[in-house]
Amino acid sequence: MTRPRILDPRAVPVAGTDAHLPALNLQGLDVQSLRQRFDSLAASRWAPEFAGDGRWATEREPAAAAVLVALVARPQGWQVLLTRRTDHLRDHAGQISFPGGRSEPEDADAAATALREAEEEVGLPRQQAQVVGALPAYTTVTHFVVTPVVAVVQPPMVLALDTFEVAEAFEVPLQFLMTPAHHRRHVFHAEGQDRQFLSMPWQGPGADGVQREYFIWGATAAMLRNLYRFLSS
Repeated sequence: MTRPRILDPRAVPVAGTDAHLPALNLQGLDVQSLRQRFDSLAASRWAPEFAGDGRWATEREPAAAAVLVALVARPQGWQVLLTRRTDHLRDHAGQISFPGGRSEPEDADAAATALREAEEEVGLPRQQAQVVGALPAYTTVTHFVVTPVVAVVQPPMVLALDTFEVAEAFEVPLQFLMTPAHHRRHVFHAEGQDRQFLSMPWQGPGADGVQREYFIWGATAAMLRNLYRFLSS
């Protein structure tokens, strides 16, 4: 049986936010402290809040993938690089996502996949992204086992988009994303039970400077929530 897809996540009712949780204090967060946190992750029993989307929509074999969670060091504070997929894609059309994709045989590890995909999709030179660690894998509804690879990027940063896959690349303040008051919980009924997903709608300027809403939801929002839990631990 195929799991039903969510065609319009904005139409799914919001059950509430997580405003009871504290916003992350980013003061003192630098490359060294990030590395130290990830170094301690391997020795800890920390587990992500969200391990995946739930039951798969396909019975095919799982496929390894990776995304690049690029933290851009701007004078105004850390920014997260995100993309908006083009509307004609068969999967995830128009959705907000990290640069990334399926692992290839020539990739040495998840970091190599994330760096290669980011270079192919948005033109970010892999030598400009300083990898500091990776979060536990997240399994999507389409049965991709995705490793979020976290890297620091120092500007200036000139991007060149693959316009077939990426409509635009833009940045969202890390502080906004690490504030649970902005984490909305949507609840819907499917397959005889209540299910939920997170969204983090952000109003801000795109690459063209025009203000618009970017509806961050699903796997991207879940991985960002896992980053919040990790940095808060």
